[in-house]
Amino acid sequence: MTQVRGATQLQLKLKDYVALTKPRVISLLLLTTLATMFITPAGLPSFKLVVFTMLGGYLMAGAANAFNMAFDCDIDRIMTRTATRPVAAGRVTPREAYAFSAVLLTISLVVFALFVNALTAAMALLGYAIYTFVYTRWLKRTTPMNVLIGGTAGSIPPLIGWTAVTGSLAPMALWLFLIITVWQEPHFWALAILKHKDYENAHIPMLPVVKGDLETTRQIWIYSLVMVVVTLLLPMTGAMGWVYVAGAAVLGLNFIINAYRLRSDQTRPAALRVYVFSLIYLALLFALMVADRIVYMVLS
Repeated sequence: MTQVRGATQLQLKLKDYVALTKPRVISLLLLTTLATMFITPAGLPSFKLVVFTMLGGYLMAGAANAFNMAFDCDIDRIMTRTATRPVAAGRVTPREAYAFSAVLLTISLVVFALFVNALTAAMALLGYAIYTFVYTRWLKRTTPMNVLIGGTAGSIPPLIGWTAVTGSLAPMALWLFLIITVWQEPHFWALAILKHKDYENAHIPMLPVVKGDLETTRQIWIYSLVMVVVTLLLPMTGAMGWVYVAGAAVLGLNFIINAYRLRSDQTRPAALRVYVFSLIYLALLFALMVADRIVYMVLS
């Protein structure tokens, strides 16, 4: 019986450590990394390169998320959305989470350095630094514009995917970085509207708390328009064709419609539609890039 109880406790502990990495959040980051690896001019990446890039990316993002949970455990306990997280709930101590973050960070850098390349390791480390020190430790608790700069950590994955395959940066890689950067605002501000009371109770100066839902929906509308324009200008880099343009136009129109409805009707259901569609939108947008490249290869 004691062995069974010990095994169960170990399983629960391992489950908490996996939860520290926020697997669901990381899945979208890895998707943009993977898609980018298949649209560079260097051709198809090897299976080995894909595996090690995905592994290194997961470990680095997981390290950043574990750090975030350790540092934010005080406010996580206040918010209903985060109260059950391992550190906030007391199942993992902040010290253990920080140590776990350091271990994942180290392993990730070793994986990138040995099996990918140094530039990719640097890109991943940059994303970690922005999320942990710029966003989590500084901007999140001080300014309603926290996601404008801090959110760029989530824009790093395409740079990781691009440099992993090519060993260098290029205008298209930076354009992909820009697309996700402007996508972050409507995505996170829609979530902030949904969790307005949580952020208010925790004294986090998210835009809806400081400026109100009306101004937040106006900003979501503006950034949605900018985002769609940026996505449709991607072919200027010479990398995308008509398949991408057609699909991006349809996706963009739907995003704009949802953002406009939210601006006209500042309700939770309208905010939820924008938030959920933003996740689908980004995934499909990068899938379109891969589809466009496949069509080009078949027809050429």
